[in-house]
Amino acid sequence: MSRRLVLAGCLLTLAHSAVAQRRTRPPSPVPPPAFDTSLYNALEWREIGPFRGGRVTAVAGHADQPLTFYFGGTGGGVWKTTDGGLTWVPISDKDFRAGSIGAIEVAPSDPNVIYVGTGESPIRGNVSPGNGVYKSTDAGKTWTHVGLDNAGQIGAIRVHPANADLVYVAVLGHAFGPNPERGVFRSKDGGKTWEKVLFRSDSAGAIDLAMDPTNPRILYASIWQARRGPWYMSSGGPGSGLFKSTDGGDTWKEITRNEGLPKGVIGKIGVTVSANHERVWAIVEADSGGVFRSDDGGETWRRTNDERNLRQRAWYYTHIHADPKNPETVYVLNTGMYRSVDGGRTFTPLRAPHGDHHGLWIAPNDPARMINSNDGGANISYNGGATWTGQDNQPTAQFYHVIANRVHREPDRRRDDRREGLVRGGRR
Repeated sequence: MSRRLVLAGCLLTLAHSAVAQRRTRPPSPVPPPAFDTSLYNALEWREIGPFRGGRVTAVAGHADQPLTFYFGGTGGGVWKTTDGGLTWVPISDKDFRAGSIGAIEVAPSDPNVIYVGTGESPIRGNVSPGNGVYKSTDAGKTWTHVGLDNAGQIGAIRVHPANADLVYVAVLGHAFGPNPERGVFRSKDGGKTWEKVLFRSDSAGAIDLAMDPTNPRILYASIWQARRGPWYMSSGGPGSGLFKSTDGGDTWKEITRNEGLPKGVIGKIGVTVSANHERVWAIVEADSGGVFRSDDGGETWRRTNDERNLRQRAWYYTHIHADPKNPETVYVLNTGMYRSVDGGRTFTPLRAPHGDHHGLWIAPNDPARMINSNDGGANISYNGGATWTGQDNQPTAQFYHVIANRVHREPDRRRDDRREGLVRGGRR
């Protein structure tokens, strides 16, 4: 009898232990579903928008092609239209290794030759660096990288009107620190080799270039000492200045302190030459800054306008463009687009599709034909800015934030754990 009781007790103990193990043992993991990853090869990217323009700082055209224009986005590469802005197509995606564009110039003597400088020059906190200069000899069908790899940001490009191989590049340099690849660079062989013809310091680079329309050996260049930090923007210093060359860039003379220009600390400078080549315009960032005009090739100057709406937030704007035929007409770009027809004394705003303006190209043989760029894209006018093409055909908007949101659904009280994507963010 006692043996039976002992055996029964052992069996009860084993049964209890088995039940306890079943209660505490985690369920067996469900194996993940198996996918044939080769199916992914059939997937293709497709564009879904939004079809609105983003920030553009570079535009260009050619005197002999009234329907063809180019723009460079700060994150979307180079785009081209051949129908006056009705449609735009990207032309740099296959060859470029940088999406931010700082300058575009079409050779006046050959519309097939285009130079593009990468790296936008308005150095915002979210600025993207470039990787030098690209060149096309077939109107943008193919491109070749032609150097200045460490330029960082590029402010302007100018090409000799009769020689497509003679090109000048205003290199600002790195936005966040010093580097020696700054200043004005010149190539006499279409970008095969470069020489630094104007250099100030490793903390100040070239931001603008102007070529005399009647004598291409006369050049004006502005140097800007600037530094962008994660939490600050420094604009101006002893490195900033205005320079002139009369021998095609071989030698330069500083004219920053010539009679009539501001005293004290100088910041960013925009410069342009009017149809009367002795008349030079400059917009200068300084305590006593504003729009300045010289009627003797930069020897002496006088301030014609000091309104704040033309020179506010100078590090982001400070752009000036002369009318190619009328020496009394000049444009200034800021939050608005402004034009003066009385020699720079007064300016009136032009209505454009968007604010915050950075670029303007005016046809040298037809000043009513122009392309303007701003924080909303690029727009074209054939009537001197009275009306413009739209910007809702340029899918170059910048997204500042993209997030994914996990959404749970419970249809019929059964939990549906599908994940749905959600995109949110600011656009420029």
